[in-house]
Amino acid sequence: MNIDKIVFAFAGSVVLLSVIFAVSHSIHWLWLTGFVGLNLIQASFTGFCPLAYVLKSIGIESGKAF
Repeated sequence: MNIDKIVFAFAGSVVLLSVIFAVSHSIHWLWLTGFVGLNLIQASFTGFCPLAYVLKSIGIESGKAF
């Protein structure tokens, strides 16, 4: 699995979990959903993704998906 797929899977998982927590616990969990969305938008403009940086530093390779 490359870094791009891990980032997409992580972002999607965090969004789903925060929506589940917002429905079951507190509406304030939607702030986490908003944060993830804003981070994805800024990454599309700047090319900087904090999670990708961390994954690269621990040795996960970026490259072709196949």
